[in-house]
Amino acid sequence: MSMNTAPSSHATPTYSPGHPCPVEDVPQWDIETDVAVIGFGAAGSCAAIEARAAGADVHVFEVAAAPGGSASWSGGEVYVGGSGGTRVQKAHGFEDSTEDLYTYLMMAGGPGADAERVRVYAEGAAAHFDWLEAQGVPFKGTYLPGKWIEPTTDDTLLWSGSEAAWPFSAKAKPAPRGHTAQFKGWGGGKILMEKLCARAEALGAVVHCSSRALCLIVDRARAVVGVVVRIEGETRYVRTRKGVILCAGGFIVNREMVERFAPAALACSEVVSGGNDDGSGIRMGMSVGGATIHMDQFFATIPFFPPESLVKGIFVNKRGERFINEDAYHGRVGHYVLRQPEGKAWLLVDNEIFGRPVIQPDIEVAAVGETWEEVERELDLPAGSLVRTVTEFNRHAAEGQDPLFHKASNWLRPLTTAPFAALSYCVGDLKAHAFTMGGLHTRPSGEVLDADGQPIAGLFAAGRSACGLPRWGEGYSSGMSLGDSTFFGRQAGLAVATRQDT
Repeated sequence: MSMNTAPSSHATPTYSPGHPCPVEDVPQWDIETDVAVIGFGAAGSCAAIEARAAGADVHVFEVAAAPGGSASWSGGEVYVGGSGGTRVQKAHGFEDSTEDLYTYLMMAGGPGADAERVRVYAEGAAAHFDWLEAQGVPFKGTYLPGKWIEPTTDDTLLWSGSEAAWPFSAKAKPAPRGHTAQFKGWGGGKILMEKLCARAEALGAVVHCSSRALCLIVDRARAVVGVVVRIEGETRYVRTRKGVILCAGGFIVNREMVERFAPAALACSEVVSGGNDDGSGIRMGMSVGGATIHMDQFFATIPFFPPESLVKGIFVNKRGERFINEDAYHGRVGHYVLRQPEGKAWLLVDNEIFGRPVIQPDIEVAAVGETWEEVERELDLPAGSLVRTVTEFNRHAAEGQDPLFHKASNWLRPLTTAPFAALSYCVGDLKAHAFTMGGLHTRPSGEVLDADGQPIAGLFAAGRSACGLPRWGEGYSSGMSLGDSTFFGRQAGLAVATRQDT
């Protein structure tokens, strides 16, 4: 078919991501390309880079006025390791075997972990770090010890998950795997995305910002042959010779989808998104028969450190009982906090470790007392319950042990220095943050699968539009989303570029 760049004279139909457009209803092709990438964030940029490097023509359609996606608002941490360690891990004396990384990622993936995907990632993660550097992403190469939600320095290597916490540490040798792009302050994702997006454009990807993908275009065999987009208010019909890659993010800002698929996430008042995670990419995949998996899963975190001294406190519920080892990743702790009976939970601290969390300094101090009995009464807990819990914890902590929850000894100390306090992490008092993890079911190569596990011709997905490595809220680690999106965005770009033309 010949290229026609003139606007259509026909009345424009109403399009929806939930319904594909039959190819026979396309009035003309305004753009023809090998590959159309929907979304110019972490997955989309890397897909475009690899597709262009393989010789494919690439057009990228980004709904925002500027590239970068939600990844631009992230901490810029990429979760990589294995193969003995990245150059940064090795430089600081950390050995990280592929098997240890594989085991950790399988545990982090929870009951639905994808062994094939995890194996591919574990074996290629260290080389992927080298690839990111080769694209121009800067990594200073220094190590930042301690426990951080996100580094405020420009250091590279940090502990960004539950690697050193039980039960993970009992199965896989701990190693820090968060590799952060060099950037001072919070928000290193900005520099990461500036470099990746610039690289894609330098390689010749044609980028259309302020461009919303409206729906997929399918032929009579239900193969995906293009996409309808609105570019600066004008409807355009894009023909793809090789395929469409959906990299349009998750669905955390689509309240209707959250209510339908992940209602537990509604307990989180704050969303982690650049604002365009509206589920449209997932819906487009569903519209042509794409299966979705783990749609109920979400990341959730609560601001209980820094300061890291608060990690030495203990969480209790309305029964006055502990329920989690507090040295686990903050997102894992957040999930446990959010599902306590009646949404009631408090962090107990003494005067020596007291502090207000940096992210929520106005957190309510629910109780203060010179004795734990006073704190117990102020919280209106069952008589003796909190006192028994603290007494038992203190006895074991003095010996460097935590037989009930296996908190690491470096975070253990008795809570004995009055006054004592309880910080409120009850639902309504805390600002929990969330993003979704479920998405389209794909092969590691990015091919979108239908309900029978068969690939849908011409359709690929990566990033949060697909369900990747992060698929269990209790097992998430910072950097997994960027690691997954950039790595499997690359796989999708390579796979579509080498696909036979339609």
